[in-house]
Amino acid sequence: MMEVKKATILVASIKRRKKKTNEEGRKIMSLPNKSHTLTKAFSGSFSFSLDFIFSKSQTTAFSYIQIVYSRILGVDEKSMMEILVKWHPEDLTTFRNENSSIFLKDKYFLFERWQDYHIAFLVKEFLRFQDVVVQWTMHPWERDAPYGLLIELACTRSSDELLGARKAYQSLYSESIEEDVASRVEGIERQLLVALVSTYRYEGSRINDVAVRAEAIKLGITINRHGDKKKLFKDEEIVRILATRSKPHLKAVFKCYKETFNKNIEEDLDETSLKDTIYCLYAPSMYFSKILDSAMKANANEDEKEALTRVIVTRANVDIKEIAEKYNKQYGTPLTKKIEDVALGNYKDFLVTLVQRAG
Repeated sequence: MMEVKKATILVASIKRRKKKTNEEGRKIMSLPNKSHTLTKAFSGSFSFSLDFIFSKSQTTAFSYIQIVYSRILGVDEKSMMEILVKWHPEDLTTFRNENSSIFLKDKYFLFERWQDYHIAFLVKEFLRFQDVVVQWTMHPWERDAPYGLLIELACTRSSDELLGARKAYQSLYSESIEEDVASRVEGIERQLLVALVSTYRYEGSRINDVAVRAEAIKLGITINRHGDKKKLFKDEEIVRILATRSKPHLKAVFKCYKETFNKNIEEDLDETSLKDTIYCLYAPSMYFSKILDSAMKANANEDEKEALTRVIVTRANVDIKEIAEKYNKQYGTPLTKKIEDVALGNYKDFLVTLVQRAG
């Protein structure tokens, strides 16, 4: 009887040890998956190891780092919370040892420390969600005032919205935006920019057909007369028409231009500022679609990436539906799908929600 009892105890002990071993095995097997998820949460799809990157020349290595980080917008806060708070010191040690793209092994003091550039990257990406929330809750006038994108501000806002931004600018900086542009912008663009930010356009539907045809011809003759397109910025008639005419009137002028000269007006322009002015005045959805595409490209710089927040926040209650439709038509991908491909976490969810709620 005693032998039977001992045998039963032995079998039970073996089963307990086997169960514990299996649980530990499952825990060990799950760590790589969670480690991969956490790495992605911290840095998107960082597919290059540091050994690979720094085996290249200094210039090439820096280019790889820029490319990798330029593909990432935001961080995956949810995955960080779900994984990090459950990990023990040994799990964190394993994670640090397995991620040379994030941590550097100090060979002298024998510990793993954060890569300096990755800390800087994380700080910036954590702030994206904060930035979009702050901008969304701002009064539109305050939000528009400090952007500095004068053509976009002057040509895509209504007359009242532009006037409000000018009021907010005075409140924030104790100067008028007109005097700042006039005193600080140098070069040939100043005359046009001062006129654009100073205007208060008529917003009714009335159009003078005689004036439309006369101004379309005047634009065509003036544009084609100047071999140096930069001189167009100083042409009083060009500035007058672009800065004072209503948007319905200008759309009619540009349509008449195409019918008269067999090409779109922007095809006759070399200067980006003039082209942007034209697009913002008569085809803002096309303009913003291009801005969004540039913001989400793999080689986008920081100014371009910040435009993703700016455009979606400022247009969410205006014409984001038309912009999303234009984006899909131009690039063959739904705007929300593209955002989900390049952004992470709360930042991604916030932007996608603003686009989706427009219908």
